[in-house]
Amino acid sequence: MTEYTEKVIIVEGLTDKKQIKKVIAEDAEIICTNGTLGVEKFDELLEDYDLDNRDVYILVDEDSPGIRLRNQLSRELPHAEHIYVSSEYREVATTPDNILAAELAGKRIEVNPIFLI
Repeated sequence: MTEYTEKVIIVEGLTDKKQIKKVIAEDAEIICTNGTLGVEKFDELLEDYDLDNRDVYILVDEDSPGIRLRNQLSRELPHAEHIYVSSEYREVATTPDNILAAELAGKRIEVNPIFLI
């Protein structure tokens, strides 16, 4: 059986993943959707990552595609917690490190303290 970390953060793309990996200090799994998910792709993610039995966080851009993806994931994963970036920054990847770290820390995700200054 595969050993999983407890927390999963779902993002849209690789640049979002890199931005989050830079600020977090715990071993959370970060999954890239690369945009919207079809039923088959979502079912694959659900099974491959055991999403029904893990702490899931949704962190997507505050633009039309991101909002659509958030809505889709909300329906499919009602237990997921949402992390929002300000519409001022629009994208996870362009959100300043300290702002992103504060949002993640607010959801009990351990971040590197240097980003909370």
